[in-house]
Amino acid sequence: MKDKVIIVEMLVEKIEQYAKTSLELYKLKAIDKGTDVFSSLISRVVIITIIALFFLLVTLGLCFYLGEVLGKVYYGFFAVAGIYAVVGIIMIIFRKRWLDDTLNDYIVRQIFKEKKR
Repeated sequence: MKDKVIIVEMLVEKIEQYAKTSLELYKLKAIDKGTDVFSSLISRVVIITIIALFFLLVTLGLCFYLGEVLGKVYYGFFAVAGIYAVVGIIMIIFRKRWLDDTLNDYIVRQIFKEKKR
């Protein structure tokens, strides 16, 4: 009888160790996926920032050029502001399809992609 109690105690201990190990494994996998998504998003933010700076400089050049063509510098700025207003309205209209869904799909793909080791 005492042997059965010892075996049951050992079995309970092994199950407890398995549960703790499984929980730790899930925590580590979640941290791994979280860091993958975070690092990927950070690299994209850096790239987007560089592209935004490029477009800022192109925009300033376009403003000054159009201002020269139109006769007054501020006319160029008004013209480019109008272009940005139209682009902004289009982005607001199609935000869900172009931005929200794309970002959600990207994050889900990052979470469920397999690592190449």
